[in-house]
Amino acid sequence: MEVREMPTEQRPRERLSSLGPEYLSDKELLSVLIGTGIKGKGVSALAEEVLKLLEISNYKTHFKTLKAVTGLGTARAALIAAALEFCRRIFCPEHHKISFPHHVLPIIRHYSDRKQEHFLCLSLNGAQEVIAKRIVSIGLLNRTVVHPREVFAGPIIDRAASIICAHNHPSGNVMPSHEDRDVTFMLKKAGNILGIKLLDHVIFSHEAYFSFQEQGEL
Repeated sequence: MEVREMPTEQRPRERLSSLGPEYLSDKELLSVLIGTGIKGKGVSALAEEVLKLLEISNYKTHFKTLKAVTGLGTARAALIAAALEFCRRIFCPEHHKISFPHHVLPIIRHYSDRKQEHFLCLSLNGAQEVIAKRIVSIGLLNRTVVHPREVFAGPIIDRAASIICAHNHPSGNVMPSHEDRDVTFMLKKAGNILGIKLLDHVIFSHEAYFSFQEQGEL
């Protein structure tokens, strides 16, 4: 449903005004930044296209790439690029210390509304502070496929001491599947070989989470 078809109180700007920006999804926040769509492509569809583009590049999309999106144009591409850079400088999760499993949730929970599984990897230093956050893969509706080489490629570059992996379950059920357990133990073994310890694997939805470390399965 496009914004113009929504009841007034459900539109992104009105929801932001009444509830605050923290209650909006990533697509809704982008819709507010973009403002309006074009003929044949409403603002919601345009925001979804831009969000996918940003996710593929781990939010490092170049201004020229944004500008090339049909319906975005120079001014709105510049606005999005500026907003991303500002947030990176001010609210980057770098040096966010992870002492307990739930400390990771503020960094990852905004992925809980995705319709596909997103597998994330956080690189941590020796003090268990976040160095970087990456999307490793985007999967199907209810599963994503990852390999240790993709998971550890970034942390090796980061010279990370450890990692925390996480992925969303679009169904809302955060209990791990057999594949989730297999992936976890495979990554644990790979991390031990590489000297980059897997501290936790967190499965999350908007309402709940499952931590392998917290449940004593690591």
